[in-house]
Amino acid sequence: MPEVELASGTIDYEDTGGNGPIVVLLHGVAMDGSLWRHVVADLRRDYRCVVPTLPLGGHCRPMRPEADLSLRGLGRLLAEFLERLDLRDVTLVGNDWGGAQLLVAEGNERVGRVVLTSCEAFDNFPPGLPGRMLWLAAKLPGGLAALAQPMRLRPLRRLPIAFGWMSKRPIPHEVMDGWLRPLLTQREIRRDLIKYLRTSETSEFLRVAEQLPFFDRPALVVWAAEDRVMPLAHGRRLAELLPRARLVEITDSYTLIPEDQPAKLAAHIREFLSSEAGKAT
Repeated sequence: MPEVELASGTIDYEDTGGNGPIVVLLHGVAMDGSLWRHVVADLRRDYRCVVPTLPLGGHCRPMRPEADLSLRGLGRLLAEFLERLDLRDVTLVGNDWGGAQLLVAEGNERVGRVVLTSCEAFDNFPPGLPGRMLWLAAKLPGGLAALAQPMRLRPLRRLPIAFGWMSKRPIPHEVMDGWLRPLLTQREIRRDLIKYLRTSETSEFLRVAEQLPFFDRPALVVWAAEDRVMPLAHGRRLAELLPRARLVEITDSYTLIPEDQPAKLAAHIREFLSSEAGKAT
């Protein structure tokens, strides 16, 4: 897997290569880029898919001890990632983690389009029951380790406080093993995630939302109609705030649409990109 050294540390990423339009896909907390494996398998025929492993707990390389891993700090890390790889006219796709909205709100010149799928927004931070449990654990010395260690037992991962309300269908054990291994085995990885949880605040997402109406580029909002962590009302509200957005509601899915309904999600992304390409010509 290729890597790139950034100010905060070294980031691993997947890059399918090719000369097609660039799609950058962002995962959530305690996950890695494999969240997008099915979507990438579909899109890679026609698009260059770039999937960074963000320092949100599923990464294997600890960041530098002094790294700013707040929400704003991760936004700067993502912007630097796009710059270092010289990625332009990017379609930025986010799920679970709401950080994609930062680059949208700031009008990053490298982002040409955005696809927001069931993610943190407005006052929903920490998001839902699993998010609140993580946030509370991060406030206590040794709390995150204590919360993570029972996840070695695979049946416990389907509890509502873990991934039970994140995906409607069980995530393959080998995939989730990879997501959780860094948190379970590396103190420095837990330190990185604690930084994010302790320094990011609801007010930041609310401030970001105030800037979304100024994003004048195409946007697609894809939300799980049965989401129990990210309210459907938030998806509808995002679509209303973004001037050039349209909303798609996905049935039979929870937050992790790339796991529950990857074929439908890939089809909607394809249709969105094809329609916008047609308008450009």
